[in-house]
Amino acid sequence: MGIGPEVCQSAVAVLREACGSGVLDFIPMPGGAQHYQRTGQVLPEETYQACRRTHAMLHGAAGLPGVTYADGTEVGNDLHLQLRFKLDLFANVRPIRLYRGVKCPLVGFEPGQIDYVVLRENTEGLYASRGAGVNLRGDVVTDTLVMTRLGVERIARFAFELSRRRNGAPRDGKRRVTVCDKANILKSYAFFRAVCTEVAQQYPDVDIDYAYADAITVHMIKKPDFYDVIVAENMFGDIISDLGAGTVGGLGVAASAELGLKHGLFQGAHGSAPDIAGQDVASPVATILSGALMLRWLG
Repeated sequence: MGIGPEVCQSAVAVLREACGSGVLDFIPMPGGAQHYQRTGQVLPEETYQACRRTHAMLHGAAGLPGVTYADGTEVGNDLHLQLRFKLDLFANVRPIRLYRGVKCPLVGFEPGQIDYVVLRENTEGLYASRGAGVNLRGDVVTDTLVMTRLGVERIARFAFELSRRRNGAPRDGKRRVTVCDKANILKSYAFFRAVCTEVAQQYPDVDIDYAYADAITVHMIKKPDFYDVIVAENMFGDIISDLGAGTVGGLGVAASAELGLKHGLFQGAHGSAPDIAGQDVASPVATILSGALMLRWLG
């Protein structure tokens, strides 16, 4: 067993204390890698139906190292991946914020100087190919990167609307959406950039900026205070959001929200860490911060 259940229990206790009795109703449901080992199901139908009926889901890390399918992919990831696609949770919101009391590994930055959001398109891109890759002749494997106008337009709008609700980048106070891509290499990313640029015309009060995915890894280290909202394709967003977390203390303080039009899934960005499970040393901070995102989303 990993730390998912214990950090969730701690977060639930904090949320109940913050909201008072009778405000939130939590229903624990089974799933994940350990459940798969017992039953052969990572997301039982009863759990999926309960999630479909509810407003929000608070999720603990569900994977276990070494518990994989025959193709080598991890079982635990499938729980939230299935929920992501079945419930159309298209926007993954990853706040990157330096908190007081957390040592920053970057020299010269204080709390308030790193405060931005990595917004990851969550249902398309390269990860949409999960489970559908093709092994050709045993020596060549392909996975397809998929982008649609609908998918890019809605994540771009989400990015600009999010920037409008924020206070701008710490460096200059400007509301800014940075488009992260590899438009110089692949047509799919050139399409991503072009559609984001079209959507930007509807938001003249928000600046648009562009950065290639390789270059932004340097900029996020050298000038993190420049950023307000970074929007990226699925895989790139996955990678740079973890990099961002590393600049503000690590995944143990990294919250995550996966949002659709009707549902929200909230979880710490860290893994299941079975080596420290049950020892009362796992930090619930990331899950608590994700719970705070949940409360804000619920209104």
